[in-house]
Amino acid sequence: MLDSIYVGMSGLSSFSRGLRVIANNTTNLNTPGFKSSSLRFSDAFYAQTNYSGKRSSQLGYGVNTSTTRLSFKPGELRQTGNPLDLALNGEGMFTLKGQDGKITYTRAGQFEFNSDGVLVNPDTGAKVMGVDKNGAMTEISIANLNTHAGKASSVIKLSGNLSSTSTEQTITGLRVVDSAGGEHLLSVKLTTSAATPGTWTAQLLDGTTVVGSAELVFQAGVPTPATSKLNFTYTPAGLAAMPLTLDFSSDVTSYAAGTLSTLAFSSQDGYPPAELSSATFDNTGTLVLTYANGQTVKGARLALGRFDSPDAVGSVGDNQFEALDGSAWHSGVAGGAFGSVRSGYVELSNVDLSQEFSDLVVMQRGYQASSQVISTANEMLQELFSMKSR
Repeated sequence: MLDSIYVGMSGLSSFSRGLRVIANNTTNLNTPGFKSSSLRFSDAFYAQTNYSGKRSSQLGYGVNTSTTRLSFKPGELRQTGNPLDLALNGEGMFTLKGQDGKITYTRAGQFEFNSDGVLVNPDTGAKVMGVDKNGAMTEISIANLNTHAGKASSVIKLSGNLSSTSTEQTITGLRVVDSAGGEHLLSVKLTTSAATPGTWTAQLLDGTTVVGSAELVFQAGVPTPATSKLNFTYTPAGLAAMPLTLDFSSDVTSYAAGTLSTLAFSSQDGYPPAELSSATFDNTGTLVLTYANGQTVKGARLALGRFDSPDAVGSVGDNQFEALDGSAWHSGVAGGAFGSVRSGYVELSNVDLSQEFSDLVVMQRGYQASSQVISTANEMLQELFSMKSR
């Protein structure tokens, strides 16, 4: 009878552990990047029993629980609008480096830049690791990248048709950025040559001041290669001289259109200095910094890890995992089996609540059955002890 009680107790203990695993899964239903686990059950060893030389019987000693197995089924991706919330479409995991130097991995990509400009997991302070241009592991930082230096204009592009029957055309609104980031509006005055059809004199003007002049020649309605780019030297007040090129080489024609011309300013390559306006990651996991002047700068790529077998992964809490078997892990960047990066999304828990509730019923019934075995064995023992008083 006593051995039956011990067998029943093994059931109570095992089903209690199973209930704890279910409780942990369900309480992490809303934990980003959480991976559910299941408890493995196995029967205990058996004893061989001989009865009067006949064939032996095997009597079991109950149930054991061995290990828990993590499920890395991907969770749902939910949009958050925060560009530093990251999710992965694939098998990869983000790589973190703790303050103690230990490398861990996570699917919960809720990151932010700390006061030093380093991308971290805000809950633990662990640094999010990236890969530099040389393939070396490095932290991802925007230190010294909060401002973007300006660039003086050097090329001004024009586009449109310059009426070949017109004698004079002034194009205004040529926006130029100087070396200090200041903006100037110039104009160009085009005057045709009566002696040589298709030949125009171009004067670059700053207000009424002539900056310089050059000759523009059209053949068959398009600028000749030798005169399609006109070079000038412009000196803003109080600043050093800067070279400027008026580019007529593309999208510029000169055909008869009455006296109507559509030739106008198209673009220029200068920009003023500006502050950082946003930081995000593209689908290759590359840091993309955007500045208020419209310029973008790319930084390090996210370092990702993936594993060959779930048995090589161990949970360490805080939505992080460690490598139990380094030979089963691979390092890389987004792409292929590692997956692509989704900025502005977070991966939710992969807990299947309906499955957990079903398992909960099984654990409850198993616990009840084991307790009933213990109660029955106890009643049989009491009946045995009561025979002495009869």
